[in-house]
Amino acid sequence: MKPDMDPSLGWEVIGVLDTEGDCAEWDFPADPGAVRTARAVVRKQLGDWDLAPLGDVAVLLVSELVTNSLRYASGPIGVRLVRPKGPLDTLLVEVSDPVPDPPRERVAALDDEGGRGIQLVARSSSRWGTRPGRTGTAGKTVWFELALPG
Repeated sequence: MKPDMDPSLGWEVIGVLDTEGDCAEWDFPADPGAVRTARAVVRKQLGDWDLAPLGDVAVLLVSELVTNSLRYASGPIGVRLVRPKGPLDTLLVEVSDPVPDPPRERVAALDDEGGRGIQLVARSSSRWGTRPGRTGTAGKTVWFELALPG
């Protein structure tokens, strides 16, 4: 499939699956530019949903997970947001890739340049986890939840 340009942002996206209703989904090529594009579409969608206060942390964590996917995957990377239905619900964020191995939380030394992404997700979200890809597909989804600011 030929990548499309997101007309509102001007960056490459393999497919905008849905941005209406309570769910927004995008597929990105396994390309370093996907990190920047994923950050931009997540920030824009949260603004459209009046959830801009979650933008900084959501964008940071999506950036970490998409970067992890780029490091290990050669196929498309999916990002999905599910809007909270009520004031006590949480924002669900998912990043999927075709590699079945779940990420491992590592202990990075003070001078290590990497190894902190999953720790950042674990400490910055209310909950997080992984699950296998959809039935019949390889891969995994790493998800996290962010509580609405009170």
